[in-house]
Order: sequence, then C-alpha cells, then structure tokens
Amino acid sequence: MPDIFVAKDNQPAVETASQPMPQVERVRVVHKHRRREIDDYSSVMKLEKPSSNPLSWFLPKPIRMGFSTQSAGESIILLLRQHPVTQIPWLLTVLLASLIPAIFSPLQFMGFLPANFKMAVYLGWYLMVIGFTLESFLKWFFNVYIITDERIIDVDFISLIYKNISAAKIDKIEDTTATTGGFLASIFNYGTVTIQTAAEQREFEFERVPQPNKVITLINELILEEEREKVEGRVM
Repeated sequence: MPDIFVAKDNQPAVETASQPMPQVERVRVVHKHRRREIDDYSSVMKLEKPSSNPLSWFLPKPIRMGFSTQSAGESIILLLRQHPVTQIPWLLTVLLASLIPAIFSPLQFMGFLPANFKMAVYLGWYLMVIGFTLESFLKWFFNVYIITDERIIDVDFISLIYKNISAAKIDKIEDTTATTGGFLASIFNYGTVTIQTAAEQREFEFERVPQPNKVITLINELILEEEREKVEGRVM
C-alpha cells in the first residue's frame, strides 16, 4: 500500500487533536443599480444640449433650475412653455394700447383739457398698459410644463398669490396624443400634448407647446425606462 496509508517502522500513528475548522463569514454582496442618465436611453435628449436660457420655451436638461416640489434625486428632463407665436395677440394689444395717446393727442377736443389733467390721464393709461404687459408676461413665464425622470408636472400660474400644481408619476401614464391644428401651428411646429393617466387627475394638457411629437417620444421613452427599472430592481 502507499506509504501515506501506513505508519513508518511499524510505529502506531500519532493521533493529533482535531482543530475546529474556522467559521467562514458569509458576506452578502449587494449590487447597487445606478440610475441611468437620460442620454443613455433617450434618442430625443441625446441630440439636445443642456439649456441655461431661462426665457426659452423649450429647455432640455435645464441648468441650475428647480421647482418647489422637486424631490431629492429627481432631475428635470424637459421644461416647456407655450410657443411665443401664441402670445402675439396680447403683444399686439399692448402695441396698439401704447399708440392710443399719440393718436388722440392731436385731436381738437383734447386742446381744451388742462395740461396737468392730460398728463394724469396719460400716466394712468400707460400704468394700465404696463400692468397688463407684466401680468401677461408672468402668466406665460410661470405657466410651465415639466417632465422629470419621475413624473410630469403642470404648473398653472393664476396670479402672484395663487397657482395650481398637478403631477402624475411616469408609471401612471396610459396614453399620449399630440394635436396640431392651424396654419401657424403647422409652420412653427407647436401643438397640444394630451396625456391620459391613472392618477388622481385623469388628463393633463400641455397646451400649444413646441415640438409636440418630440415631447411624446420622450414621454414614451421614460415609460419604457420606468418599466425596465422595475424589472431590473432599480426602482427608487
């Protein structure tokens, strides 16, 4: 038999005290799934450069911008306002209203009015024009539609002391449609995006926003990414 099984020189084998086997600690390895950046899965945003212009009506990946109800880790993907072409009516109103004093000033009946009275009338008129201009601009500026990596948000600016904010999570979106109607809408590529959801507010409307088809494509990409996160266990 091989020597390893036989004691040498017929001497009895020396028994050694059995040593307890060291216990091996089981270390649980946790794989952290990193949330992907928007450019990793969105064909729309991959072609867009980050925007830092606060007056723009189409702001992809806005820089240094946030909102009051933004969650920690939530990123703004796209911020929208109504296309500036849709603001032409009130801009024309302001222009015509500004010209009214110049139109009526040369008329004969204005010559009978005291100079101080005419000055007060002109001043009051232009203050109203300025007030109307400021109100119209603020409504356009603060009425925004926000798409983040978690939800869609509709901010309705009613006045300086009141606004209405509605939101729905991306995974609650059921259907999206874009409506483009009219000569100007076709030329300047703007329309209304209607979003059906299973949230508390059943329908969202992004009214007269630029590039509506691109907006719908982005929302659909976010929906697919949300489903992929659930499958891969990356849901926050």
